[in-house]
Amino acid sequence: MSAPDPDIAVTRRHEPGNPPVRVIAVASGKGGVGKTNVSVNLALSLCNAGQRTLLLDTDLGLANIDVLLGLSPRFTLADVFAGRCELRDTLVKGPAGLWVVPAASGKRHMTELTPAEHVGLVHAFSQLDVPLEAMVIDTAAGIADGVLTFCQAAQDVVVVVCDEPASVTDAYALIKVLSRDRGVRRIQVLANQVHHPNEGKALFAKLERVTARFLDVTLNYLGAVPRDEWLRRAVQRQEAVVEAFPSSPSARAFTDIARRARQWQSPPGQRGHIEFFAERLVAQPGSALA
Repeated sequence: MSAPDPDIAVTRRHEPGNPPVRVIAVASGKGGVGKTNVSVNLALSLCNAGQRTLLLDTDLGLANIDVLLGLSPRFTLADVFAGRCELRDTLVKGPAGLWVVPAASGKRHMTELTPAEHVGLVHAFSQLDVPLEAMVIDTAAGIADGVLTFCQAAQDVVVVVCDEPASVTDAYALIKVLSRDRGVRRIQVLANQVHHPNEGKALFAKLERVTARFLDVTLNYLGAVPRDEWLRRAVQRQEAVVEAFPSSPSARAFTDIARRARQWQSPPGQRGHIEFFAERLVAQPGSALA
């Protein structure tokens, strides 16, 4: 097990000053819609806005956040489950002060974790003695148990769609399962790789029509990220576009989306099911939530 990183300001979790953490899960019905780029740039935009943020990679078999950011982690979540380190030891410092918990790529056994192991990972974050204000979870694509559990344990879920029939169809399938099986009643929809802002609004309207007819769920339109050559260049450089090209159209879109996310109203306390940082959601005497 590695020694604790001296850059981490440790706060004991039982102290009243340990703040609640805004947890945002980023998901998609199918792969290839740019979900991980959304997760990375949203997390860094929150950092740039002054929020202490952690980015968690839960695409447990095909993780690539460390690759997108040019990081070389010593440990990953695979080492945690193998007992080689603690969750805290996986923390890697990224750009703009972002903390990253990387997962492993090419580890098939990590895709076969039991539901209890997924829940155990959620509970482990209550023991993570790092002062945070936000955590962004990059989930795997689809409707596997891990995806559903991590979305259920977040305060907000962002579903990423693009202008492909399969993307919209699979996004609806994901929303249906989250709503009916996991009790998730509010979904933020982000349109990615759009050619025009109206394209994103049309995608949302299409998804909202079918969900309003068949599901007990509220969809909110979070915004759209344009198809952008600068984003492609940033990926090639293993950088986030908000860091590499902050004035590009996609970077400005991510900054605006993060601003909207910071304005979401936090739940007043625990909601009665599994949650990340559950004990930090309990109002402390004299706190804003008390």
